[in-house]
Amino acid sequence: MLTRTRKTQIMTGLVIVLAAALAVTASSTGPEDDRVFHVDSVNGDDSNDGHSATNAWKSLEKVNSTVFEAGDKILFKAGSKFKGQLKPLGSGRMADGRPAPIVIDKYGEGDKPRIDAEGEFEAALYIHNVEYWEINNLELTNKGPEPKARRKGVFVHIEDYGTASHIHLRDLYIHDVNGTCRKRDGASGGIRWQTRGKVKRSRLNGFLVENCHIVRCERDGIMGAGHIQRGADWFPSLNVVIRKNLIEEVPGDGIVPISCDGALVEYNVMRQCTRLLPQGDAAAGIWPWACDNTVIQFNEVSDHKAPWDAQGFDSDWDCRNTVIQYNYSHDNEGGFLLVCNNGGAQPNIAVNTGTTVRYNISVNDGFRQQKANDRDFSPIFHISGPVKDTKIYNNIIYVPNKPDPDPTMIKMDNWGGPWPEDTWFANNIFYVEGEVKYDWGESKNHWFEHNVFFGKHANGPNDPYVITADPMFVSPEAAAGFETLRGFMLEKGSPCIRAGIPISNNGGRDLFGNVLPWAVPPSIGAHEFDAK
Repeated sequence: MLTRTRKTQIMTGLVIVLAAALAVTASSTGPEDDRVFHVDSVNGDDSNDGHSATNAWKSLEKVNSTVFEAGDKILFKAGSKFKGQLKPLGSGRMADGRPAPIVIDKYGEGDKPRIDAEGEFEAALYIHNVEYWEINNLELTNKGPEPKARRKGVFVHIEDYGTASHIHLRDLYIHDVNGTCRKRDGASGGIRWQTRGKVKRSRLNGFLVENCHIVRCERDGIMGAGHIQRGADWFPSLNVVIRKNLIEEVPGDGIVPISCDGALVEYNVMRQCTRLLPQGDAAAGIWPWACDNTVIQFNEVSDHKAPWDAQGFDSDWDCRNTVIQYNYSHDNEGGFLLVCNNGGAQPNIAVNTGTTVRYNISVNDGFRQQKANDRDFSPIFHISGPVKDTKIYNNIIYVPNKPDPDPTMIKMDNWGGPWPEDTWFANNIFYVEGEVKYDWGESKNHWFEHNVFFGKHANGPNDPYVITADPMFVSPEAAAGFETLRGFMLEKGSPCIRAGIPISNNGGRDLFGNVLPWAVPPSIGAHEFDAK
């Protein structure tokens, strides 16, 4: 016969065992799994609950009709194919001081899940007035029967919303978007974001585009838009990062942040640009527009063929304190660098000021194969309009000996009327195998210090500390990839070693990661030679 105490012990034990069993059941089929939704275009069924691979949904329509919440995951089966547009609803949020996003990704082994908009939608992926989303590992196309304006692979569209935070795009393969190739017809291409608001100013905060591959998208690669006017309407996007993306066979602009403060563009590659833009259309590789404090670094741009501009890099209209550093530009028909501002823009309040260009290498830029606006125009440096306080130092410009219809190294110009002012070139190596010329126009206060001018430089600048001897590179050549740039390091005995002028706030390192000296003069060029 059991005592009351023994019965109590047994009942207590049974309660514990039962509670444990219920906990196990809850962990496998309860709220945690209810936050995961699977989508399988072959074996799914929209009448399923989606909470397991064997009980998956089937269609984009089911996904688009569901309002998701913070912590939800939508997983598309690898190899699945869908036709239409993915337009997710709902937003994540901050929770306990950390982002609690909604995540889209794939499950299973195989190709990325593919969404073909087939030209029926403006974008294959449309993100509209939502926030806290992380979207990964999708393949997106949008090719219609004929090219069409404003056609895109991805469109992030924030209007009359306020600040939309934490939108991340990672590992997307975006290809075959046949938008228009003419800029004035409307923005089209791989990834586009736009922030605007007539009732409520809008912007992005924490926008990331990383490890995406963009191929055969017309017209542009990755481009933004937003509130561009200074004053009461100035509402720039913040914490915009565009990193480690590959852009191929895109004829227009590669990466263009617009209306941002503190954007970071790094470790991207743009190459194999197609010659598809109409005559007179302008485009370039990587450049900000109406932005403050942009940093553009460790990027490689090559093969740009736009009929006008076609430089590797640019600091453009109404930009302030742009830094272009540690980049590789080569074989761009329009040249290496554009710094410009339209003095005739209305309202006439725009100014490009404080651009810094340092520790970059340009090889074989400025050899245009077709005339630009019926002119042989392809200066390696084009500085135009009301541009002020530009600093260009410790760069290497390597010009091989080959026929060139416009052998201009530096062209000062007057876009909209005014001319550039206060342009400083220091510690650069201008290496020319043939002959180049210079056009100063009516620019004001341009000066040169401690530069190397090797080769023939007609109408060259006055540099009181000029060096004309061979800088003695290790083995210079024009080839793709940052690894090839080691050939532009200095050999022992180079006249460039410790021959430069010290520069404060110089970034602290050279192109190759060497620490810059502070107690002795730096080397000239992009390589800080270790003399120890």
